[in-house]
Amino acid sequence: MTLIQFDYIIAVDNYRHFGRAAAACFVTQPTLSMQIHKLEDQLGVLIFDRSKQPVVPTDIGKRIIAQARLVVNESKKVKELVEDEKGEVAGELNIGIIPTLSPYLLPLFINAFTQKYPHVNIKVEELITEQVIHKLKNELLDIGLIVTPYDDPGLITKPLFYEEFYGYVSESSDLYNEDKLTSDGIPTDEIWLLNEGHCFRDQVLNVCQSYKERDSQFKYESGSLEALRRIVDKHGGMTLLPALATLDFEEKAKRKLKSFDEPKPVREVSLVMHRSYLKRKLVKALHGEILEAIPDNVKIEKHGEVIKWK
Repeated sequence: MTLIQFDYIIAVDNYRHFGRAAAACFVTQPTLSMQIHKLEDQLGVLIFDRSKQPVVPTDIGKRIIAQARLVVNESKKVKELVEDEKGEVAGELNIGIIPTLSPYLLPLFINAFTQKYPHVNIKVEELITEQVIHKLKNELLDIGLIVTPYDDPGLITKPLFYEEFYGYVSESSDLYNEDKLTSDGIPTDEIWLLNEGHCFRDQVLNVCQSYKERDSQFKYESGSLEALRRIVDKHGGMTLLPALATLDFEEKAKRKLKSFDEPKPVREVSLVMHRSYLKRKLVKALHGEILEAIPDNVKIEKHGEVIKWK
């Protein structure tokens, strides 16, 4: 058995399709299938049940694939040892980031990071939280940038910063002339929300626990905070925005922002990795670069904590 064969069975497990797995491994499907057949013959068991679509691993196949992941990860650590010895920060970094962070956080650090580390190739995917977690667990991503806490024993979380929520209120709303908002003083039937599946929707509902669906002719939910902001501008009502989403606001838009009374609602933004994650030097470099890029007026120290790399 070889590491290449292990790479192939891991790919089939990830994609549940021989053709897509072969494409991901940059080989032809017959080559991949032949190598997996050779491994099955050598072991005397079937790793995949090919009678089902999508293809699924057999019971013993699941155990073999789990062990293959461990072996492949351990083999990659040899390269990391050499890179650490040389002091290099190089390689590929695959990042998954949620949509309510991506357009606001990435522009703050990505240019500085690529200039500082020219030998690092970065691929970024915008995904909802559950997709980020799924890809991390299947080692299709190196790092997730999500909102935490997220309780999963298979993951490691490195908090980056905490940011405040603001109300974004239409000029026609009774709340527009208020200095501060309270979570129990918001007419929650006027709040515009993100679609189901976005963690920011759940965070807003945690703030506005008495939320009820609006009873009106026009009902709208979006996957974009910018779209919700424009709906508030044109149609009235309000939405909630994280601090990062408000950095580039012009003066007129800033006047529509309302902070909350204490305790202010905040969200924790973190790096999340598989528990057996590799590329530690790259991850640490990214962590530091993001922290340096976040404006001081956005970062909130929660309960006096100083957020450091450990």
